[in-house]
Amino acid sequence: MQDRAKATRDAILAGAASVFEEYGYGRASLSQVADRAKVTKGALYFHFPSKEDLARAVITEQHSFVSAQNEELLKQGFPPLESMILMCRRFAANLLTEPMVRAGSRLTLEASSFDEDVRQPYEDWIALMGRLAREAQQRGELRGDLDPDSLARFVVSSLTGVHIVSAVLTDRADLLRRVDEMWAMLLPGVVSDDVRDTSRELIRKTTGA
Repeated sequence: MQDRAKATRDAILAGAASVFEEYGYGRASLSQVADRAKVTKGALYFHFPSKEDLARAVITEQHSFVSAQNEELLKQGFPPLESMILMCRRFAANLLTEPMVRAGSRLTLEASSFDEDVRQPYEDWIALMGRLAREAQQRGELRGDLDPDSLARFVVSSLTGVHIVSAVLTDRADLLRRVDEMWAMLLPGVVSDDVRDTSRELIRKTTGA
């Protein structure tokens, strides 16, 4: 029964991601989610009593997925600055391939509609980027006078803006290219003199271009 309940819950979350991504919070309905998930309304209400609960669960699921992806990348042992770039690219790639990531990202922007505090995913992203920036600075990859936390906030804010604008203008068709442009614009101003000449090569390495 536990396996069945988990399978049902997973199906509901997948259906909810699809519906929220397509319609947004305001126009989505639990009936649409039940139909998309191929479950009864009773099963849906058993796991998620309200649309608000379901939206919160999708945001949590999205954040857990992205966090796991970041941890997996960290285990590969890339230098910290390279890890920062790769994480941004991986997030962008997930927006292209993972409905849960797209839905969760959309819901965080619509959270005022269901009175949800969505600071945690952004705070976790900023904390991780700040940690990597400090490590990169200690390794001599970033300028010594740079504030790592300020850089972290700027990177997360820039990435958020890039993916929103890409979604509006091209339905994310140019998203990876725009993330690469973001880093190509940013790196010359933040890297140390010792690695300035290799920053272009770092972009080529991380993008495969």
